[in-house]
Amino acid sequence: MKKIIFLLVLLLSFSTYAQGPDEDQLGAWYMYFWNTEFKESNWGLQGDYQYRDWRGLGDREQLLLRTGVTYTPKDSGVKLTLGYANITTGRFGTDIDAPVSENRIYQEALFNQSLFTRLLLTHRIRYEQRWVENQDFRTRYRYNLFVNIPWNKKNLSKGAIYTAFYNEIFINGERKIGDGRSVQFFDRNRTYIGMGYSISNNLRAQIGFMEQTTVNWQKGQLQFSLHHSF
Repeated sequence: MKKIIFLLVLLLSFSTYAQGPDEDQLGAWYMYFWNTEFKESNWGLQGDYQYRDWRGLGDREQLLLRTGVTYTPKDSGVKLTLGYANITTGRFGTDIDAPVSENRIYQEALFNQSLFTRLLLTHRIRYEQRWVENQDFRTRYRYNLFVNIPWNKKNLSKGAIYTAFYNEIFINGERKIGDGRSVQFFDRNRTYIGMGYSISNNLRAQIGFMEQTTVNWQKGQLQFSLHHSF
């Protein structure tokens, strides 16, 4: 009898562990992005700190801490970054969080483009080297297109009200991740639409909705973000 009960508990635990996120449950991401440049220098710093929750609050999806050193070659219009990130990922369901840790080094190139005066584009290309707990070393390629459209001004200066959009695609560099496990080359796609307000010339606030699609699931997230330059 004890063996039967043990097996039932084990099977229940495994089914809960394998459970994916509730695609109908709206989650939320809370984010702070910052950047600064050293005076009379092409060098600077940037970073972002994010708390992501499966259902809004109370069921952690991820805690992401990321910081990088930036360099902007003179007259290039391109900002280059070398950075480090630490990510703690929880499992869906508050009783089985069992977080997985990841350390990540990344390189990126960022450049801006303007179309039709008020269509402000930013392209970001990022390459990541990832050390995920209980997995082999992995890499990933990312491309993000950001679009900001100010409505009452020609730029994102103080008082601007704007629409924000982005789409980002993630591609895995390797498929095999250890112990006979594998992933698809396509990792995920994120599509976002939101509204923003420039509190000052160097501080903006945004709220919007992001749909994230992976091979196994698709889920909507509210996003609340601050964007700070100083």
